[in-house]
Amino acid sequence: MAKPRKRIHQMTLAEFDALFVSEDACADYLVAHRWPDGEIFCPRCGALVTHPVGTMPNKWQCYSCSPGSGYRFSHLTGTIFENTNKPLRQWFRVIHMMMTSKKGVSAHQVYRTMGFGSYETALNMTHKIRAAMADEEFKKFIGIVEADETWIGGKAKNRHKSKRGGGKGGGGGGSASGMTPVAGALERNGNVVARVVKNVKEKTLRVFLLEVVSHKVSLFCTDKAAGYTNMHVPFRAHKQVDHAKGEYVVGAIHTNTIEGFWSILKRGIVGTYHKVSPKYLPLYVAEFQFRYNNRNNADIFGAAVSGC
Repeated sequence: MAKPRKRIHQMTLAEFDALFVSEDACADYLVAHRWPDGEIFCPRCGALVTHPVGTMPNKWQCYSCSPGSGYRFSHLTGTIFENTNKPLRQWFRVIHMMMTSKKGVSAHQVYRTMGFGSYETALNMTHKIRAAMADEEFKKFIGIVEADETWIGGKAKNRHKSKRGGGKGGGGGGSASGMTPVAGALERNGNVVARVVKNVKEKTLRVFLLEVVSHKVSLFCTDKAAGYTNMHVPFRAHKQVDHAKGEYVVGAIHTNTIEGFWSILKRGIVGTYHKVSPKYLPLYVAEFQFRYNNRNNADIFGAAVSGC
């Protein structure tokens, strides 16, 4: 019998209110997570900065990229909070809402909870936060890796005739079906990398997998989809399960873990967002990927702020 997973405590609303009592407290938190070693680096040239502006808190002067007058910047420069008209505490509250919800929070819910003047404000904020979660820095997977693809979106036959696009709207996916393909690779008991792709042809999947999976992987599991037919080159440890023959688990060979991630993604999109356009789907995939990869992180909020 599998042991129940230990619950990871996340920051509660009461703890949030106690920690962020003012804008200054939020600014101090951002500085501590943006420059965790205590050394301030210029967001323009990357040089170490040792000249704080004495009369202005959380502002520094860099003379490396502007030797004459110096380049002045603040803790907000180069972040998604720059040039915003919303207090940092409100940004933090939205991030907290998104990070403590397993299936995400819709912009409508943010709009209602925060009392913003418009829905567009909430939508723009959540999109900027999702974009900050799109971490492209990762080490190639080398353990037991599962790869799979899924389709997001409604079928063309269920749309109004004027919005169906080309094709007959069959179930094969792509623009004709009104569905968008997403490819993913997951290291068992580790992280996942998921990305919206143009199609699930072998060439497209190969480019994606070579980027995220090491050819030295100990076991590489996929199903028998056509896109994985020749993946034994370069992945010599490639093994497959044939769902058409009723094979789902053959010893350690299965794709159940990544299919579990797809389930979380789809339940979130259907249950929380209801529908997502192909244009913004990469942002939502990035959000769910970030939450999954930080599922054991007791400070997922801090990790999100660090990426902003």
